[in-house]
Amino acid sequence: MQFLKFVCAVVTRILFLLLSLSAVWRVTSVKNDWWFWLLTILYVPLLLETIITLKRRRGHEYKWFSPVILFFLISIIPSIWILELHHQENKSSNPQCKKLDSWKNVQSMVESFNITMGPDTDTLKAIERRLSSICPNDWILALHQTLLILLIVGKWLLPLGGGVTRDELSQLLLIFVGTAADILEFTSETLSDVKDSNPQLVYIILAVWTWSMLQFPLHLAVVTSKPGESREEQVEEQQGCCRNILLERHSTDIWNIVESLFIQDGPFLVVRLTVIIYFEVFHQMLVFFAIKNFLVVILNFYRLVVIFLDVRPKSRSQTP
Repeated sequence: MQFLKFVCAVVTRILFLLLSLSAVWRVTSVKNDWWFWLLTILYVPLLLETIITLKRRRGHEYKWFSPVILFFLISIIPSIWILELHHQENKSSNPQCKKLDSWKNVQSMVESFNITMGPDTDTLKAIERRLSSICPNDWILALHQTLLILLIVGKWLLPLGGGVTRDELSQLLLIFVGTAADILEFTSETLSDVKDSNPQLVYIILAVWTWSMLQFPLHLAVVTSKPGESREEQVEEQQGCCRNILLERHSTDIWNIVESLFIQDGPFLVVRLTVIIYFEVFHQMLVFFAIKNFLVVILNFYRLVVIFLDVRPKSRSQTP
């Protein structure tokens, strides 16, 4: 069992490195500059973390924080930034490319790969030409999608950190799935609204996207009290023991609210309102998602008020 956990930890990190390498390769391809291979220097923290974790912790994660996910994001996010900025600057100058917007196109792409595997061809160069022929937008979207899927699957494969139960892991993975869907929808929908005359909007969207990705290394959203702790708290309250009831009973709820307000739905709402009001972009889907973010923000404030009202009478009852 211990060996299986060790293998899962190694395989997950290899998958992270392979995706980061594919992103760097794509950057060097579109920029036609081999100097961008220096982006692989960003792999050093990930490699050091791999050595330390596998040697000292035998692959086990930490309870509240995942260094491997953080270093993975550090290694791949700069490449995605470069690809997004390059695509926005060269939308009109893109040559004819192969889109992957239908099953028929995907099948033709797979068949073309099979043709290139002949004995009389340079396989690596042929595969590189085929991959380079894919439309830049499809390439970037595939990187976004693969990144988010790999974060979820990778967290599932990584050995549990000390004190993390399987129930907490399942909750965390479900939160990751919802978060990933919202982030992907935000980047794909909002970046499609960018006009050629508004390059600064791309920086704003990518900055908010980068900020929202910081949810994945943090695991505070599944912090729960130990079984039986609530009963002990009630006894201590009756005995007049002064404790911070708010943080001890509602730490999970409060962290979820903080994440939503300051890392995800709050920033997403600000960006969408900026797109509508300042950049004068308006369509039904943009308005719908802006209303959705607004409702989530309001409901989180409502939840915060409910939590305070739930704690307040109990703290008053302790006063003579």
